[in-house]
Amino acid sequence: MSVTLAIAVGLLMGVVFGFALEKSRVFEPGIIVGQMQMRNFIMLKVFLAAVATGAVVLAALNGFGYVKLAPKAALYGADIVGGLILGAGIALAGACPGTTLAQIGAGYRDALFTLVGGLFGAVAYSYAEPALSKTFLGQGGGKLIFSDLAGIPYWVGALILAAAIVVILVALESWRPWRPELGNDVDGDIASTLAASAKTIHIVPAE
Repeated sequence: MSVTLAIAVGLLMGVVFGFALEKSRVFEPGIIVGQMQMRNFIMLKVFLAAVATGAVVLAALNGFGYVKLAPKAALYGADIVGGLILGAGIALAGACPGTTLAQIGAGYRDALFTLVGGLFGAVAYSYAEPALSKTFLGQGGGKLIFSDLAGIPYWVGALILAAAIVVILVALESWRPWRPELGNDVDGDIASTLAASAKTIHIVPAE
């Protein structure tokens, strides 16, 4: 694939991703904060659907020999510590790295500060990484592929994973349908959400 074609494909995929992100409303601060507070599950459903879709596509590409797997070493300490820091940042900012630009495009001016903070964080990490790699954060357990542990081809394991995620999504949707949650509490204000919910309660006067 030429560089020009690779750039064109990347731009096209970016447009598709941005369109899907906007239509799902996952970029809205309230949806993100609501997920972190376990008040709505739209964000989890979208991410699980993305993982299942990616697993099916990668299973097909790998199964037909178009791509080769390049797994990275599992760094358990870095994954846990980094995940906690990232999660705290997402909960405080109401944004994650993938949604900040969408928020800026939608007119959320505070997302500019999130973007600047993320860029500063990336630069700071680039300087700190050599020292961090010498601590427990840089210690890993080697490359780990669950399909290898199970003794099955990768594409089979990926399809099994996708099927399991679909079952989880169906269960989540049955428990918490997405329509009542979409478009509500977009600014993450729990008080306004409770007030809006209270308006839906109709009190029938006693006879």
